[in-house]
Amino acid sequence: MDKPARVREPRRMSAQPPRIAVRGIILHANRLLLVNAWPGGVSDLWCAPGGRAESGASLPDNLVRELHEETGLSVAVGDPCLVNEFHDPESGYHQVDVYFRATITDGALDAGWCDPSGVVDQRRFVTRAEMSGLRFKPDSLPRVAWGEGLLYDPLEPILR
Repeated sequence: MDKPARVREPRRMSAQPPRIAVRGIILHANRLLLVNAWPGGVSDLWCAPGGRAESGASLPDNLVRELHEETGLSVAVGDPCLVNEFHDPESGYHQVDVYFRATITDGALDAGWCDPSGVVDQRRFVTRAEMSGLRFKPDSLPRVAWGEGLLYDPLEPILR
């Protein structure tokens, strides 16, 4: 007697492929540059500045562009220091962030600076001690900023 053909369930795929982004770890006077990328006070979550890597440009070149857009600063990009990834299980959104050390070559934070994409509306330098009073991602940000080598943060759910 023939066995019924086994039906193979389709593999569930993410709604979209992972997005690659770049972020800068900028320490200036022993303070880390952070931005709030939730315009209009929607969230109190802080992160390192940066954003989506565009195809056809190197990761460092993308970071130079993103840092200038979000902060008005010109930077020199150094070595990578962190790979972090996060996802939103509900939507399938998945992002891989590659963090690089960077140093300011020109400019200063200006309260009047406007991010052309309208995403970042707050930016500030904070001490390691001040970070304990902030909500930020990824959790390893202080460790990587103040000297631990190349780190990898495993996939974690997105926070709002």
